[in-house]
Amino acid sequence: MTKKANIIVGLDIGTTKTCAIVGEVTDQGIDIIGIGSSPSEGLRKGVVVNIESTVEAVKKAVEEAERMSGNQIRSVYVGIAGGHIKGQNSLGIIAVKGREVDEEDVQRAVEASKAVAIPLDREILHTLPQSYVVDDQDGIRDPIGMSGVRLEAKVHIVTGLSTSIQNIAKSVSRVGLDIEEIVLEQLASSEAVISSDEKDLGVALLDIGGGTTDIAVFSEGSIKHTAVLPVGGNYVTSDIATGLRTPAAEAEKLKIKYGCAYSPLIPKDENIEVPSVGGREPRDVSRQILGRIIEPRMEEILSMAQKEIVRSGYEELMAAGVVLTGGAAIMEGVPELAEQVFNLPVRRGYPTGIGGITDIVNSPMYATGVGLIIYGSKHIPRFARSEGGGAIGRWVGSIKKWFIEFF
Repeated sequence: MTKKANIIVGLDIGTTKTCAIVGEVTDQGIDIIGIGSSPSEGLRKGVVVNIESTVEAVKKAVEEAERMSGNQIRSVYVGIAGGHIKGQNSLGIIAVKGREVDEEDVQRAVEASKAVAIPLDREILHTLPQSYVVDDQDGIRDPIGMSGVRLEAKVHIVTGLSTSIQNIAKSVSRVGLDIEEIVLEQLASSEAVISSDEKDLGVALLDIGGGTTDIAVFSEGSIKHTAVLPVGGNYVTSDIATGLRTPAAEAEKLKIKYGCAYSPLIPKDENIEVPSVGGREPRDVSRQILGRIIEPRMEEILSMAQKEIVRSGYEELMAAGVVLTGGAAIMEGVPELAEQVFNLPVRRGYPTGIGGITDIVNSPMYATGVGLIIYGSKHIPRFARSEGGGAIGRWVGSIKKWFIEFF
């Protein structure tokens, strides 16, 4: 196997599956050249609860991706989700003394925005600039070269529990991989499925995975709000298993093959075969009954997301509507149900802007993995993490923090 400098790998460690996607950055863009997937058993609601199982899932996914791409994987961009993720908006203000704003001023203003009260058990994952204010002129996207005496940076800060971040880092490091950066999953997904026009106009991204539903609201080209709800497609599977008295594995298959979240789309005379438990004979059940189990749970998940967006205060800014992605968004009827809940245009988000084996990754369930590659191609890593969250990384980070606080 060879290792090329222009290879970027996205590692999506999800509640249901762990997926490694290999991308090659060329002059023409990004080509997907390898993919590996493995069932996840070590996570619950996006959080690692069993290190060994998570390590095994990562190892299998990475080995499969290496075989397909013919490249040895040494470092990865890793997605993170879970109910512990929190987002908040902040403001950083500095003086520029009546001269032109330069890149160093912008960086100082962004660093100043980090001076917010964050609990000791949490750490900052992202500081995402939204817009800038030079003196009293608002809504500036790039202030470099402008003259003024005062620069304000409006940013969105994303934090997570240090222990949860370290457990993700430890699971990856145990496989012998370096971490380029740990990236918020809905931020990564947005890189793959949302256009710049939608971000300008105002759009909400809902990444409905197995254990979590990740929300990101964009307006005026920047991210305004993020949230993670601890509900996802696994709840639908559990409801099917209970309601139809069938094993969880069979319930998952029924959901994927026959599931529909919007009952008007289900033919009235269609029956499906449902496996029973305890060696009993399979039964014929109307597909309408399956729909009546799925629809209320999906409506509940979408309503929770809608309430979270209303609570954020940005629901009036979503002129481009809602984009659904993640494994649960593949189910028939989910966009139609979402249109009823949000009263906005809704579409499924498929990865775009890539070449290579696009037929394999052309699914909402691969949006995060592909998005991590696109994110990696645009961002220089701050530092690589190693065992236990990165001793060198933490040392660099603490020195940086010390300079910010005292100088």
